[in-house]
Amino acid sequence: MAGLRAGIHLGDGRPLHPERFSRWFERLAREAGLPKIRLHDVRHSYATAALAAGVPAKVISERLGHANIAITMDTYSHVLPGMDERAASVVARLILDDDPPGEAAR
Repeated sequence: MAGLRAGIHLGDGRPLHPERFSRWFERLAREAGLPKIRLHDVRHSYATAALAAGVPAKVISERLGHANIAITMDTYSHVLPGMDERAASVVARLILDDDPPGEAAR
């Protein structure tokens, strides 16, 4: 597959036009009875859910194809306030509790 540009390709190596892929997604979502949603909205949902689940921002940035992590953080930083509080609690338990890591949750 050397020489093929990045992106989604048909079985014969020809590039799949983004509009065709979007129409395919819309048809499958409609057939599944899902509410109308743009494919780009799924991308935002993925990034938000991944950040909330603790996936490193660098990994998310790479998966989204952002040029740098700053773009990801500028776009999705609204997810971080709750994560910040959870991170502080985890670190505080590690420092202040006598229980070994993982034992406090049992």
